Formats: sequence, C-alpha cells, structure tokens
Amino acid sequence: MDTKYDIFPQEVVEKLEYYVYRLIDPRNGETFYVGKGKGNRVFAHMKAAIDEKGLDEVSDKLQTIREIHSNGLKVIHVIHRHGMDVKTAYEVEAALIDAYPNATNIMGGSHSNDYGPMHSSQIINKYAAEEVIFNHKVIMINVNQSKLEKNLYDAVRYAWRLSKKKAEEADYVVANSQGIIIGVYKPILWLKATKENFPEFTFHIKNRYGFHGEEAPIEIKEMYLRKRIPESFRKKGAANPIKYSY
Repeated sequence: MDTKYDIFPQEVVEKLEYYVYRLIDPRNGETFYVGKGKGNRVFAHMKAAIDEKGLDEVSDKLQTIREIHSNGLKVIHVIHRHGMDVKTAYEVEAALIDAYPNATNIMGGSHSNDYGPMHSSQIINKYAAEEVIFNHKVIMINVNQSKLEKNLYDAVRYAWRLSKKKAEEADYVVANSQGIIIGVYKPILWLKATKENFPEFTFHIKNRYGFHGEEAPIEIKEMYLRKRIPESFRKKGAANPIKYSY
C-alpha cells in the first residue's frame, strides 16, 4: 500500500476555508463518503486507513479505502464546494448525504433527519402530528433516512457515541425520522460496539455502544408511536443524533 498522503499546499489551504467533499470509488464511480472540513481534512481518511491497517475494528469507509488501494488504485477526492463558513458547510454536507444515501456515513448530516428530503405526506405528518409527552425515561435516536431500508431495530440500536451509564437509566429507546417516532424498543443490555458483542454487524467502532433489546409492549407503543418529538429536543443545527428525555 502506498504510504504517501496527498496534501494541499499552504497557499491552497488559505483559500479553501471550510469545504464539503466526496470520496469516490474509482472502480465504479460511486460516492462512498461525504464529509466537511478545513485544511487537509479530505485526505485524513487515507492516512487513517494506512496507519491503522493493523486494527480489526474498522468502518465500512476505511474498509472501502483499503480495498481500493489493494487493487492498485487511488480514491478520487472531489471538493464539492468550498469558501464557506462552518454553518453553511454543515447544511451543504447534510444535503449531499441525503443525495448519496448509499454512502458509508454512519450518521446523517447536520439535522438531515428533520429538514432532509420528504414526501409531501411526510411533511404533513411531521408538522400535524400530536406532540409526544414522555412518561418514561426515553432515549431519542434520529435514524438516517438511508437506514430505513434496513431492519429498523438494527438501525436504531447500533452504534452510538453516548454515556453507557446514562443509557442504562433509560426505560425505552425511540427511533425517530423527520421528528416523528417510528419505533419503540426496550433496551436490555448496553455493550461496546465490538465484533464480540455484535457479530451480526459488519462494522465495529471504538468508543461507541449498542444495545440488545426487544420491541416495547403494545401499550407503550400506543403511547409514543407516530407522535412528534417536541421542538425543545430538535434544535436546528444540532448534529448529535442522541437526545434524552431525562
């Protein structure tokens, strides 16, 4: 594997400011990752894939990069838009992640679940739905739109950056999309996101957690399903997909 990393000259860095980029697989021309940053952030993923080659726990993104390099090819780096302030970069990144749902991004873009692409009926449901009142300790997790094609339980239970101690206080975990609760689960055991704890998943990430659990009882689902998360938990621009009711 080539151990040389591409970098921007300093005079280029000074002109770029914040930018949004895409990583493209030269084998099929598909965008497999969308990101934002400054300086040489766009090249940092190549460095991680090379320098951390001995690690067993790698994301789909790093695995794709390694496969590209093992075929004697180089990842294509595209600066999609530059010269932005950080707020604009968040918005552009979120729009691009929505536009490339098959990318390996684990998280959606900033607030993409609330303001991303929606059918007109979803817009009506989002703003006309009854606001939920939580009668339990609940963890709210925004589920990326692209993950909805998968099993919802798997999409909401893995893998999140959170406090294990605080998560263990929760009575239920609710999955929400565009601010509407679409699933309610009872977490039984919170564990680190490793191969040993979650062999059914193909990617494993340090310092993240997931849970083993089950669907909530019918009476609990009737209490929360299809209701709207209060605005106080959905501040525009908040990137963290995890919110607590307690």
